[in-house]
Amino acid sequence: MKKSLLLLLIFLTVGTAGFAQPGSTVAESASRFLSTLSAEELQKTQYAFTDSLRFKWTNLPVGIVPRPGIAYGSLSDKSRMAFHRVLSAMLSSQGYLKTTSLMQLDDILNTLYQQAFDKGEINQKMLTQMQNMKWAHGNYFISIWGKPQASEPWGLNFGGHHLALSLTSDGKNISMSPYFIGTDPSEVKSAKYAGLRVLSKEEDYGFMLINALTDSQKTTAMLKQAVPKDIITNPQSSQRIASYYGIPASQFDEAQKAMLKLLIQEYTHNFDHQKAHQLFEKIMISGIDKIYFAWVGSLENNKPHYYIINGPDFLIEYDNVGFQNDGNHIHAILREKGNDFGADLLKQHYLEAKH
Repeated sequence: MKKSLLLLLIFLTVGTAGFAQPGSTVAESASRFLSTLSAEELQKTQYAFTDSLRFKWTNLPVGIVPRPGIAYGSLSDKSRMAFHRVLSAMLSSQGYLKTTSLMQLDDILNTLYQQAFDKGEINQKMLTQMQNMKWAHGNYFISIWGKPQASEPWGLNFGGHHLALSLTSDGKNISMSPYFIGTDPSEVKSAKYAGLRVLSKEEDYGFMLINALTDSQKTTAMLKQAVPKDIITNPQSSQRIASYYGIPASQFDEAQKAMLKLLIQEYTHNFDHQKAHQLFEKIMISGIDKIYFAWVGSLENNKPHYYIINGPDFLIEYDNVGFQNDGNHIHAILREKGNDFGADLLKQHYLEAKH
C-alpha cells in the first residue's frame, strides 16, 4: 500500500511537470515582473509585439549601439528579484548561471582596465575609450513585446555587452533563437578572479572534439583560412553561412559522435529543460550524420580559433580571437534555422488560430 502511494505521488509530481507548458510558465513570471514596475518604467519596458524593433539585436557594446527597454541596473530590488524568476523560467541552471556571470564579467572587465591604467600599461585615452563602451553589470536591457499570456504571441529580449536573449512565444511554445553569448576575457588572468572562465565548456569541448579526430579527418575538418575577427553571422554583417563546410559526422566513429553531441548540448541545454530537449531531439531526428563540423585556427587555447557546427535545423558558430589576437575573447551563437524570433513558431500559430 505504501509503495503504491509513493508511486502515485511520484507520478503526480513528475507527470504534472512533464505536461507543463514552458510558454505559460515564462509568461506568468514575466507578468509578475511587469506588475512590479511603475507606470513610467512600464513605458520604457513594453512595446507592441508588431514593432519591428523586436528583430534588431546586436553583439556590440551598449556604448556603441543602445538597446531598447529598461536598464536592469535601474530596477528596484523587488523588480530585480522578479526578473531573476523570469530568467530562471527561460533558462536551465547552467544557462542562468552563465547569463548572470556574463553580466558580472563586465564589472570585472572594467576593474581590469582600471588596474592596467594604474600600472601604466594603458594610457588615459585607452581607459576613457573603454569606459565609453558602457559595459557594466547594470547595463543590460529588458524589453517585453506584447502582453505575456497563454493565448497570443509575445516576446522578451534581454541584451547588453556579450548577451542577447531573444524569446518568442505563441502562448504555449517558445523559441530562443537567435541566442548570442560572449566573454571578454574568456579567461581572467589577473587579480581577484584570475582563472574564471564563464564559457569554459564551449571552448574545452570544441578542442576535445577537434583533437579527437584522426589526421585524415582533421585535413577535411580544418579550413585553410584566417580565423574570422568575429562570428560570420553577426547582425552587423551581410554574410550568412549558406553552405556546409568541414567534415560530416557520418565520417565520425561513435566516440567522436558522442563528443559532438556533448558540444551541441552545451548550447541547447542552456535553455529550460523542456525547450532544451525539444530542440536537441529535433536535431537528432534530422540525423547526426547530416551535421558538419569545421575548424579554423590553432589546436591550442590562448591562440585564435573558430568552429562551426551546421545541421539541417540549427547553426552554432564560435569565434575566439581577442583584440590582441590572443584567443581570449569569445563570441558564440546558436540559431534555430527558420525560427529566428519565432518565425516558424508564429507561422504555425497563425495557420492554426482563428483570427
